[in-house]
Amino acid sequence: MTRSIEEAALVFTDPSAYAEEARFYEACALLRREAPVPYVETEGFDPFWALTRFEDVMAVERAPEQWLNAPRPVLGRAVPGSNPQEGPVRALVQMDAPEHTVYRRISADWFKRSSIERLSDRAAELAKRSIDHMAELGGECDFFTDVAVNYPLYIILALLGLPEEDFPRMLKLTQELFGSADVDLAREGEGDSMTEALLEFFEYFQGLIDDRRATPRDDLASVIANAVIEGEPIGVLEAVGYYVIIATAGHDTTSSAIGGGFLALLEHPEQLQLLREDPELLATAADEMFRYVSPVKQFMRTATQDQVLSGVRIPQGGAVLLSFASANRDETVFSDPDAFDVTRSPNRHLAFGFGAHYCLGTHLARLETQTFFRELIPRLEHAELTAPAELMKTVFVGGPKRIPVRYQLRS
Repeated sequence: MTRSIEEAALVFTDPSAYAEEARFYEACALLRREAPVPYVETEGFDPFWALTRFEDVMAVERAPEQWLNAPRPVLGRAVPGSNPQEGPVRALVQMDAPEHTVYRRISADWFKRSSIERLSDRAAELAKRSIDHMAELGGECDFFTDVAVNYPLYIILALLGLPEEDFPRMLKLTQELFGSADVDLAREGEGDSMTEALLEFFEYFQGLIDDRRATPRDDLASVIANAVIEGEPIGVLEAVGYYVIIATAGHDTTSSAIGGGFLALLEHPEQLQLLREDPELLATAADEMFRYVSPVKQFMRTATQDQVLSGVRIPQGGAVLLSFASANRDETVFSDPDAFDVTRSPNRHLAFGFGAHYCLGTHLARLETQTFFRELIPRLEHAELTAPAELMKTVFVGGPKRIPVRYQLRS
């Protein structure tokens, strides 16, 4: 049990806390009740204020001109003398308006609802392929590593235009990037796993830029490589950053929701039965999976002027952590927030963010999740855990790491 406000606030800097959900959410509930905007100061991190309530997170999301991504877009360990904005790549999450608006527009048409709906048949085909593979595994597997991670990976990387033989490499680099705090996922060796993964991404995608500029194709990689920004070709750092976001968060967050959603159905069999009886609930169920898992744990913002949130003054230049995981369990917004409820509607979750920085891939993530379970649930006769599931240690993006299951599937 959490003993103090100060101890509770440290969960945001502790990767193991996200892997121990009971401890994490108990701490967040205490903070929302008693100190919703705690000041967090601990060794290895630059200080910040954590926003644990839904309305405070929304207040920041609604005012991007007052709360900037720069210079600290995500929580990470402090490196003396370094600038968080400087690195191997420059991604959308590091940008603010007007630059962010210009760069976001490059791929906006590819991710709008009408464009994503055209992927329905392909998503259904790949969902069937995934469940067929699950059947071939003989009734026992690690649902997350054997099934959940591959389905959204294949969709997003095919959209980008990467060759299928490169998909395993992209998955490994994604896990090393987001799992740098988890010994089971981080790159082996004594170096910085995240930086080394980014450098390898840079090398790979620099070759992709050269290829697509020389021979453009009908794929998203070509659109990005040949984008023009204010009359000039897109910079290499920005193009690579674009590729990295799409090739990592574009599948990892959805696989976390699918894996975590399946785990929640196993732990709440009455919810699985509701989906068996009424497949139309898959739309609300998919959103509930994203709320319940909250694959993106946080983003950071910096105040451009003095601000007040829940009675706490944030000075100009002060950094705040938007805890989406905590906001998505806020008792003032969600009835019985710790319950997994596939009928939850409305569901105002913040798993995709809000406003100017709303996730580009929202429509794709919803399509993939609904399509996957539309294929799985009618074929699933029985499933049970064979050992406790394990969650990833992280402070940024993550979800399940292992879900060992025994099951029966109809052919």
